[in-house]
Amino acid sequence: MSKETEWKKQFNIGVDSIDNAHRKLFSIVRKLCYLNEIEHNGQWACAEGIKYFKSYAIEHFTDEEAYMQSIGYRGYEMHKRLHDDMRYKTLPALEKDLSESGYSQEAIHHFLGICLGWLTAHIMIEDRAITGKVQNKWKKDNAGTAMYVLEDALSDTIQEIFRRQTEIVSEHYNAENFGNSIIYRLTYHTEKGKKAQIFVVLEESLVLQAVSAILNMPLTKVDKLVINTAKELAVQITDQVAGHCHLSSQYQLESNHLMTAEQFHHVFYTEYFDYSLLFNTGTGYFAFCIKLQETS
Repeated sequence: MSKETEWKKQFNIGVDSIDNAHRKLFSIVRKLCYLNEIEHNGQWACAEGIKYFKSYAIEHFTDEEAYMQSIGYRGYEMHKRLHDDMRYKTLPALEKDLSESGYSQEAIHHFLGICLGWLTAHIMIEDRAITGKVQNKWKKDNAGTAMYVLEDALSDTIQEIFRRQTEIVSEHYNAENFGNSIIYRLTYHTEKGKKAQIFVVLEESLVLQAVSAILNMPLTKVDKLVINTAKELAVQITDQVAGHCHLSSQYQLESNHLMTAEQFHHVFYTEYFDYSLLFNTGTGYFAFCIKLQETS
């Protein structure tokens, strides 16, 4: 059983009711990981466990929000938006993926990977911030018109490039591991000294499907051809999105680097991101993260 699902003392925030609920959530995930390894009818047992996880998580969010309000926590509004993103977008999208796939191994892996990653990061940063142990990561939320424009631009771009319809999974993607992926960091700059770093995370299954369609032949493994094609796709995605958002004439590509998952997670957890979106294309997941900065 994965060490990632074990309870660690550093997850404690110092509020018994919240810590106990977090232990319970991890316990449910451990059980789901075990059920997912059972060859006979494991996926159907997982289906019941996933319903229980969702019900318990939503109940916990309500209790935690009540506690934050009772102590006058200043970060309540942003924290609740993170809960709402999980409540109303991530969990329903994951459930839909599970249902439509007949609780396939891939869909279950998506569910477990995203929920486990979300729980870990949310507890270690946002929940521990409630009691002042750390600073919260999501200090502001760029929701509203700008977010909708970006979501529409990404949906249109994925339709244009991959011929796939998309569904938003999260508006606050937190670098959760949703499967084997190819990750690129693209750095852009303007003549006025502004910089933008774009991180494009493409699940391998999505890239393999795209390259197979381009070559009109089935591909089953990631090789140099697939990686180089993914690199060009990452550039094309970003360029198309910039065009949709009327930014293509301002930002020029400075560099493009392949990253490991470890490098990506390190950057994500040590820096602030302005936008971080996760989509499901039906043949693989896709994340698009933006970090804007001024240069001296």
